[in-house]
Formats: sequence, C-alpha cells, structure tokens
Amino acid sequence: MRVALGCDHRGLNLKRVAIDVITARGDECQDFGCDGSAAVDYPDIARRVAEAVAGGDFRFGVLVCSSGIGMSMAANKVKGIRAAVCQDVYVASRTRLHNDANVLCLGEDIVGPGLAKEILATFLDTEFEGGRHIARLEKIKALENKQR
Repeated sequence: MRVALGCDHRGLNLKRVAIDVITARGDECQDFGCDGSAAVDYPDIARRVAEAVAGGDFRFGVLVCSSGIGMSMAANKVKGIRAAVCQDVYVASRTRLHNDANVLCLGEDIVGPGLAKEILATFLDTEFEGGRHIARLEKIKALENKQR
C-alpha cells in the first residue's frame, strides 16, 4: 500500500511517528513536506497530498497540523477526497467503515504518539463496509460535481 504524508510546522513530530508506523508495516510512503520548524501554510501541503491521493498514485493520505482541522478543511476541497479528523480509534474505524475516508488528519496538539499509532493502524486496516453507505457516498460525489 502507498501512503502520502504531509504536515505543517506544527505537525512534524507526529508525521515522523506516522512514517515509522507505515514503514514498519512494510508499506510505502512518500513525504510531501514539511521537514522543518519554519512556518509553512498548511493548505499548500494538504493540496499536494490530496491531489496525490485523488490522482490514484496513493491509496491513502495522512496529514498532520496542530489540530487536524485546517488540514482536513483544505484537503476536502480537492475533488474525490474524503478527509477526516480522527482523535480516537472508534472514529478512525467508523470513518473508514461508513465514509470510505481516504485521508486521515491528526492534530499533534491533541493526539499523543501512542494513540496516533493506534488511530493510524485502525485507519489503514479497516475496510469500507459498502452496502447502504455506497448511496451516501454517491450523494457526496454529486455535491462535488454540482459545485464545480
């Protein structure tokens, strides 16, 4: 599995944790930035990761900022992206099961490294349930198409 990752200057440590988890699983990841403490604009990073996922080059994306919220808002502007902020394992499971989320957003100021590892593993391992949820995803896609 290929995973695209990115963070702003406030999510660097947790992104490094995510890279360690992904590579330890034997999965491939690509880092889309940032790689230092100098301030960067999170929408730029979110766009790069979201476009890589939406383009089909990566199965999932992982974005980290201080809360996860800004990254999710920016990533969700890219057609085909369903980014979700997850602060616990239950939400990570449900966002995959019911919403077929393809980008996980984490907040470094909210989620510690241990919990982040569990959230990430749950997100990557949980398959979309399909069934009744397919029609709902089609409605989300229709909203995207209507706005464009």
